[in-house]
Amino acid sequence: MSSSYTLASTTEHIELRPRQVEEGAGLRTTRQHKRSSSSTSFIHFKAPAMPPEPIDDDTDIDEGHHLASQALPSLLISVVGLIFAGWMMDHFQHWEVFEQVSELFILVPVLLNLKGNLEMNLAARFSTSANLGDLDLPQKRNALIWGNLALIQVQALISGTIAGIVSFVLGWLERPSEPLTIGNTLLVTASSMIAAAGSSFVLGVFMCLLIIASRKLQIDPDNIACPMASSLGDVVTLGILAACAHVLLVYRDTNLSLMAILAMLVSIPFFARAVWQNKHVKDLLLSGWSPIMIAMLISSFAGLVLERYVEKYKGLAMLTPIVCGLTGNLGSIYASRISTSLHAGRKDGQMNVEGTLLLMNIPVQWLFLSVIWWLDIGHLDFTLAFAITYFVVAVTCTFAALKMGRAMTFMFWNRGYDPDNFVLPYLTAMIDVLCTSLLVFSCWYLSTNGLADLATAQTND
Repeated sequence: MSSSYTLASTTEHIELRPRQVEEGAGLRTTRQHKRSSSSTSFIHFKAPAMPPEPIDDDTDIDEGHHLASQALPSLLISVVGLIFAGWMMDHFQHWEVFEQVSELFILVPVLLNLKGNLEMNLAARFSTSANLGDLDLPQKRNALIWGNLALIQVQALISGTIAGIVSFVLGWLERPSEPLTIGNTLLVTASSMIAAAGSSFVLGVFMCLLIIASRKLQIDPDNIACPMASSLGDVVTLGILAACAHVLLVYRDTNLSLMAILAMLVSIPFFARAVWQNKHVKDLLLSGWSPIMIAMLISSFAGLVLERYVEKYKGLAMLTPIVCGLTGNLGSIYASRISTSLHAGRKDGQMNVEGTLLLMNIPVQWLFLSVIWWLDIGHLDFTLAFAITYFVVAVTCTFAALKMGRAMTFMFWNRGYDPDNFVLPYLTAMIDVLCTSLLVFSCWYLSTNGLADLATAQTND
């Protein structure tokens, strides 16, 4: 017998409360699902069994149209941010600090993935809270905002420290003949921590305001929050990272890097105390670290690939953040929508949404290629073979992101974990590795067969 669920919102918790169903002479209460007092965590729970419900094809089609009308503009806006991020990366690779400290190339994908995970996790949690009505209560909304801002500072500072150290160690393992220097180690670590903490504050405030405004304007934040978080995050993080690394290189012979590291380490307990005293995010302080750390390690492989080949193929530094960013955005939108449906107790009917997102990738990628061709960014050789190969890579990665996003969301939900906190880190990390590897292979194939002039003089030598 089918059962239906209603959402009961209180300041203490959200409860999926089943209606009582008449059965014979008495009343039977169907299975009840309640999560903890953390209104945005859904850390460990068992999902309620939802009986199959018929899906209206017309409603599914309208949902696809609704998605396209809201998500496509945000994706087009994100293209501008991603193009700018790609241009920044293409420009920064020639800076003295990147030439002297090549470990920064390994750090870039790791840090961008880390920041994207923190901001997109925040966006996914807030989007779910908005759709469940949590943000309509001013007192609870304010507590959620301050608690989550303090939380991502703790996550950013700790993860940024580990990211800097891991990037430097991987760089040493890649080139063991080069001597290790304390100055470079401190420079990479301090730059990583400052970039992570600074961009966390800027993007955290922006995402909170964006989702609240979306709720007021009756726009589904699931459709716009993740793309905006990803594209803006890349620009802000890259800018802060390059600026900090440049300044610290100038003062490498002083104790500036060490003092910056110590100051940020000292601030961690104060942010952690604020999180611990906030009942809405308290559970997230001790849980949810495994996906962030494992995703950071996965994305480090993308950093190793980029560090090895970025100077061998023209335009690789420009293309990498674009393809990884757009593909991750589309997969994140899909995963976030499915997660919201599961939290609300609705039967999933997202297959038409999957097709819509896959089709939306084509005009967005076409716009990107048109802009960089018109502005002559990235020193690319625009041949027909290059355009076709690029589209094949982009569509392949997007298809993989959508399928992985759907499968991983249901997998974590069925195992009692909140997809909002677990799916996006793993998804974006694996997409970074896939996109970077396919781009390098494409550049090698086109250059080797004379289909496009992408090899640099260093490769030809």
